[in-house]
Amino acid sequence: MPEAKTPPQDSSRRSFLGHIGVSGLAAITSVSAQAQAPTKPTGADGREVAIDGGVSSSLAVNGRRLELMIDPRCTLLDALRESALLTGTKKGCDHGQCGACTVLINGRRVNSCLTLALMHDSDEVTTIEGLGAPGKLHPMQAAFLEHDGYQCGYCTSGQIVSAVALMEEPCGPSDADVKELMSGNICRCGAYPNIVAAIQAVRRRA
Repeated sequence: MPEAKTPPQDSSRRSFLGHIGVSGLAAITSVSAQAQAPTKPTGADGREVAIDGGVSSSLAVNGRRLELMIDPRCTLLDALRESALLTGTKKGCDHGQCGACTVLINGRRVNSCLTLALMHDSDEVTTIEGLGAPGKLHPMQAAFLEHDGYQCGYCTSGQIVSAVALMEEPCGPSDADVKELMSGNICRCGAYPNIVAAIQAVRRRA
């Protein structure tokens, strides 16, 4: 087994995490590119899997029209992850309580585990993959890197998408105001102070 690479001795934790974050975003962008073509479910052997009662769905995701074959009971979250292969949106509680699956629908934040994919044929869906790209991060993504707004990273995509929506919503100037509007996004690692600091930094620059 190859030895794990370690950061150079003179690298700061922030720069090291920054490299990890950008590398992860590059991987997400690569997966996003695969989702441009019509996608049908496949098994472990690569063969197409038939869906009983499956229907064709056309979703506008991150500025592209995706033609998917899905179960009519499929949530938007599962359609994004399993059919469109956009796995940046995370499945956490699957009950609309943690916010890890937050996406933007026509600019408004929505828990994608609580809505059916077929309900959004005429909507514009934006996931974490649609916000920025390596070398051209969204200001909120860059701020999360700058302020160490994550630890394990599982909730981070939902936190960032929710924070982007917050920028367009009525919100008071204080940290308490930001915490209130971000209360639907849970971080089990407890990185809340850094998350709020990142959001406030973007708000000040705006």
